[in-house]
Amino acid sequence: MTSFDFTKMHGIGNDYVYVDCTKRDIEDPASVARFVSDRHFGIGSDGLILIKNSSTCDFKMDMYNADGSRGEMCGNGIRCVAKYVYDNHLTDKTEISVETLAGVKTLLLTVKDSRVDSVLVDMGRPVLDSRRIPVTFPKDQMVNEPMEVDGNIFRVTCVSMGNPHCVIFTDEDVRTIDLPHIGPLFENHPTFPQRINTEFANILDRKNIRMRVWERGSGETLACGTGACATAVAAAVNGLTDDQVTIHLLGGDLMVHYDREKDTVLMRGSATTVFTGHIEIPDSFEKDDVKIYEPKK
Repeated sequence: MTSFDFTKMHGIGNDYVYVDCTKRDIEDPASVARFVSDRHFGIGSDGLILIKNSSTCDFKMDMYNADGSRGEMCGNGIRCVAKYVYDNHLTDKTEISVETLAGVKTLLLTVKDSRVDSVLVDMGRPVLDSRRIPVTFPKDQMVNEPMEVDGNIFRVTCVSMGNPHCVIFTDEDVRTIDLPHIGPLFENHPTFPQRINTEFANILDRKNIRMRVWERGSGETLACGTGACATAVAAAVNGLTDDQVTIHLLGGDLMVHYDREKDTVLMRGSATTVFTGHIEIPDSFEKDDVKIYEPKK
């Protein structure tokens, strides 16, 4: 039987189960992610994040989606990592570096009443090169290009923020889109060899964007930090907004600044602790026992 202490946290509704692995590791984290993420039989989350020691940074973040697949980076998740390590006295620094599969991220912590209130994350350089995202597209960049999905033509812009994103700007109110239907069709489209995170966005004005997101491996989530950054970059390169915008998601707001001079993206948002606990996972549990969602073919 696998057992461990955990903390449930969220960044504007994008929730994960966090485990301190600086002193002990967890076996088969992909299966554990599937178990704890289930909202009926587990804890309930968009995935699992393990906080580990790093030989090059202050900490290392290992992220697993709800279906057990590995994630390179999570903007909301990494803010919660910062809150966890500070609030639990693993560090007293208010500027930390975190190792991820998408590279090293630098985080600036805003502290109120001895607790982290919000976090500014340097999300790094956005990638528009088709091969590096990756997308199977003949041009160097897939910016405002037509793409047929489910018999409809969408204008898409693809950006990597350490993980791949497909951004669609639409005049249709994103709050009415049938995302559970269209999201899996984008996620598993052959254009995206490593699957894709998909953002549908409304331009409200030069400084405000409304967005919904379908995350690969997790389905619709209330927020996505890397998706918000990708959407801000896509809006800027298409000339639709200023370089500094507020992204309005189902779970709350994120402030994103695409610093073109430094070619980096800065994101600020909150981080919240929900509850702590202890869980025991039976040895009989198999990773295929829990189905999070089945993409429509």
